Amino acid sequence: MLIDCPHCGPRDLAEFSYQGDATRTRPDPASTDTKAWLDYVYNRPNPAGLHREYWQHAGGCRAHLVVERDTLTHEIRSVAFARNANSGDAA
Repeated sequence: MLIDCPHCGPRDLAEFSYQGDATRTRPDPASTDTKAWLDYVYNRPNPAGLHREYWQHAGGCRAHLVVERDTLTHEIRSVAFARNANSGDAA
């Protein structure tokens, strides 16, 4: 699988480190809702299809990225710097 780093260009998966699900929402840090925190820490979805994930280009520029990938085919639809992902700017 090749990931097209916005800074370095297409690189082999071996250069990247998976950092987790980019769709999860962290509970309010001041929250005492035990169920919300347990769900956030321990429960992980296992989606089939299009999914947003955090990756780091650990063997290259070290940038943190948001990769939109189909979990069934491993086709990568988009790659953006994580710092721009929430603002809607693609790199």
